[in-house]
Amino acid sequence: MHPERILVVDDEESIRDVICSMLAPAYECEAAASGEEALARLREEPRRFSLLLSDLMMGGMHGFTLLEHVRKQYPDISVIVVTAVLELSVALNAIRNGAYDYLLKPFEREQLLAAVRRALEHRRLLIENRRYQDDLEALVAARTTQLRQAMERLERSYDITLEALGDALDLKDAETEGHSKRVTAFTIAIARAMELPAAEIRMIARGAFLHDIGKMAIPDEILRKPGQLTERETAIMREHCYRGYKLLRNIPFLREAAEIVYAHQEKWDGTGYPRGLKGTEIPVGARIFSVADTLDAMTSDRPYRKAKPVEEAQREIQRWSGRQFDPGVVRVFLDLPARLWTNLREQIDQGNESLASD
Repeated sequence: MHPERILVVDDEESIRDVICSMLAPAYECEAAASGEEALARLREEPRRFSLLLSDLMMGGMHGFTLLEHVRKQYPDISVIVVTAVLELSVALNAIRNGAYDYLLKPFEREQLLAAVRRALEHRRLLIENRRYQDDLEALVAARTTQLRQAMERLERSYDITLEALGDALDLKDAETEGHSKRVTAFTIAIARAMELPAAEIRMIARGAFLHDIGKMAIPDEILRKPGQLTERETAIMREHCYRGYKLLRNIPFLREAAEIVYAHQEKWDGTGYPRGLKGTEIPVGARIFSVADTLDAMTSDRPYRKAKPVEEAQREIQRWSGRQFDPGVVRVFLDLPARLWTNLREQIDQGNESLASD
C-alpha cells in the first residue's frame, strides 16, 4: 500500500524542506510555494493528495483564501493550518472555515505527525461514512425498485383476476357481452382527457369494469327476463349497486372502486339511485362512467333495436347534460373525436384491450 501524499504550502523554502523531512518516510510529500501553485497542482490531479498542510501568512494568496477554495472544490482533502500567529481567534477562524487542525510554529516532529495522523484518520472516516451512505442509498433505491416491480406484478394479477370476474358476469348476462371492457375503455379515455392522475384513473377503471358485479347476486329469472320487469323485480334489480359495493368494499385495493360501483346509477340532478346523490356528491369516477355507459348502451346492438351511430349518442348525451350527466364531463366527452369511440370498440371486439394493460 502506497503512503498517503501530503501537499505542503509555504512561501519559505526552508520551512517547506523542514516539514517534508519531518513527514518522511511515513508519508510522501510535495511542496508548493504559494496558494496559487497549490491550486494548480490540485487541478492537475485532484485525487493525488490526501492532506494539505498550509501556512496562513503568505505572499499572494492568503492561507484562508486557499482554505476556502479547497473546502469548496476538494472536500475530500483534509487541511491543517500552520502559522506563527498565537491568537485563539485565528485558530477558531481556521477551524470554522474547514481546517481540521491548527499547528503553531515552531513545532516538534511528533506534534506534526500526531496532527497528520488524526487528520488522515478523520478523512478516512468521513469517506467511509459517505461510501456507506451511498451504498445505503443504492440499496434503498434497489429495494424500492424491487418493491415497485412486485407491486406492479401484484396489481397486474389483481386486474387479471378482475377480468375473469367480468368474463363470468358476461356469461351470466349474455346480452351485455363485452360491455364491461368497452365501458372501461371509454371511461379511461374520458378520464385521461380530463387529465386526472394516473393512480386515480386506474382506480376509476376498476370501478367501471366492476360496475355490474352486483348482478351476480340477482336471480337469473330477473336478470335474463326478456320482457318488462315488474315493480318488485325492478326493485330487486336496482339492488345490484349496493350488492356490488358490499362485495368489494372490504377488499383493500378495491375500496375506492367500490364507491363507483355503489354510485354508478346516480344522476347529476339527484333523480338516480340507490341514494339519490346529486352533483359533486357523486364520485367523479361514477360521473365519468355514466357518460361512457350511455355511449356504449346506445352504440351497441340490442335484441329490441340496432346500434345507433356515435354522433346520435353524442347528441343525446348533450341533451341530458345537467340532468343525467355532469356538464363538465360532457364538455370533455364532446371535445373528443367520434372516431375514437369506434376505434376503441373495434379494439375491444378484436380482443386487443384489457383492464390489465391500462
